[in-house]
Amino acid sequence: MELHGKNLIGGNPVASSDKTFQAIDPQRSKSLDPDFFEACENEIDLSLDLAEEAFQSFGQSDPSERARFLDLIADEVEALGDALIERAHLETALPMARLTGERGRTCNQLRMFANLIREGSWVGARIDTAIPDREPLPKPDIRRMLQPLGPVVVFGVSNFPLAFSAAGGDSASALAAGCPVVLKAHPAHPGTSELVTRALLKAAETTGMPQGVFSMVHGVSHEVGLRLVTHPLTQAVGFTGSQKAGRALFDAAARRAKPIPFYAEMGSVNPVFVLSGTLEERLESFVQGYLGSLTLGVGQFCTNPGLLVALAGENWDLLMHQLSRGIEALGCGTMLHDGIRAAYEEGVDRLKEQEGVRLVAESEAKPNAEKTEAQTFLFETSAETFLGEAFLKEEVFGPCGLAIKCKTPEEMVSVAKAMEGSLTATVHGDEESLSEAAPLLSCLRRKAGRVIFNGFPTGVEVCPSMMHGGPYPATTDSGVTSVGTAAIERFARPVAYQDFPDNVLPAELRNKNERGIWRLVNNRFTQEDIEI
Repeated sequence: MELHGKNLIGGNPVASSDKTFQAIDPQRSKSLDPDFFEACENEIDLSLDLAEEAFQSFGQSDPSERARFLDLIADEVEALGDALIERAHLETALPMARLTGERGRTCNQLRMFANLIREGSWVGARIDTAIPDREPLPKPDIRRMLQPLGPVVVFGVSNFPLAFSAAGGDSASALAAGCPVVLKAHPAHPGTSELVTRALLKAAETTGMPQGVFSMVHGVSHEVGLRLVTHPLTQAVGFTGSQKAGRALFDAAARRAKPIPFYAEMGSVNPVFVLSGTLEERLESFVQGYLGSLTLGVGQFCTNPGLLVALAGENWDLLMHQLSRGIEALGCGTMLHDGIRAAYEEGVDRLKEQEGVRLVAESEAKPNAEKTEAQTFLFETSAETFLGEAFLKEEVFGPCGLAIKCKTPEEMVSVAKAMEGSLTATVHGDEESLSEAAPLLSCLRRKAGRVIFNGFPTGVEVCPSMMHGGPYPATTDSGVTSVGTAAIERFARPVAYQDFPDNVLPAELRNKNERGIWRLVNNRFTQEDIEI
């Protein structure tokens, strides 16, 4: 399939701007054809006008129709075959096997949301029937459920060109809820985004979805993102990226005359705490697991374990020695794009210059200056230094770890308390040491969205119980997840209907439970009809 580089608005290729850019192959630092056209203001406005128009029908569509749409998107993405994987590899340098697996995750997510809305209980129907003769005042009939917000803007993600981009989790959950989507394609993989968007639009046409149900716009300038976020028809935003960019867009969303939800996933250090006695029994396996997690995808995972916290002593010295040996033997890896590499190198340089921080190890292989390559680094500092330096609490996005040496378990708790919010926090130990670490666990529950025992954070299972979120700056809303079925709740809000005639109510709230969903009726969960 030949790429045209145009914005796709309401199913049509549009390119009225004279501003263009090209994707870059990070393995060769070479430009890739074709030219991609940055969206102008009129094109952005058109995409959201069409999304609002589409919402009038799509927001009220039968869930089975939306489920069929999602299923067919997955089929069409799979039908792209090797062309999709090859283009994504060219634009991101991610291994073909990794991208093949990510395509599977993307399609499974789409089908997961299709099954969720087909079953229907996600709307959280709550019904309290009337008691007209209640004293001293009659009780009204009140029925509540989640309903879609309206047009949603989704920002494509650099490190997941499939699973968190055009047809990724944000788009899938918004569409499942009944919200049209305008995608801001990531400029690092615009060709990949075009291919997936064209597959999605083919599915939309086949299933008879309204014209503006999905649009894709390109842009390298900040103005494109800002206009999308501040446009009065935008009702919510899904974003994954740097804390700097995310905070700027979050602030813009808050400054609107009518502020909207801005769901951003940003900086996360994902600390790993090693409890007393752990390394005596399984030092080698821990080192292998930690290094594998730290360097997975050249450290470009939002769940990368950037901080390692353990107690001083003989086991600390052995841990540093084993980690050093492993890191020194590593080769360089190609990062997603030069902007990420530059930010990574800046973070590493700051660590090198920071008083009280020692470079423990770096991979002996040196990066090729003509490629977007990076080394792996491990630094060491004391708890005292960590507590006193704000920079050390920030994420360095890439294969870089900072080991924090604590004198006592109490000092480990102090370190945990000083950390910023994070997507994950991990604890290694046994049941006995875990029971003695109650103060630490109590702190970590407040700091992270997912707490892990004897594992590593880089694997994020896509399932209903997953929580992929956390306190700021990990996200801007610690009460929601961007992974798993609960992600749909970001793009819906509860609406209560009081004393409405049964035939006017949404199907999910009527007396006859035709869809057979679970509902909370008069404080009891049931699938039964309501007898009046």
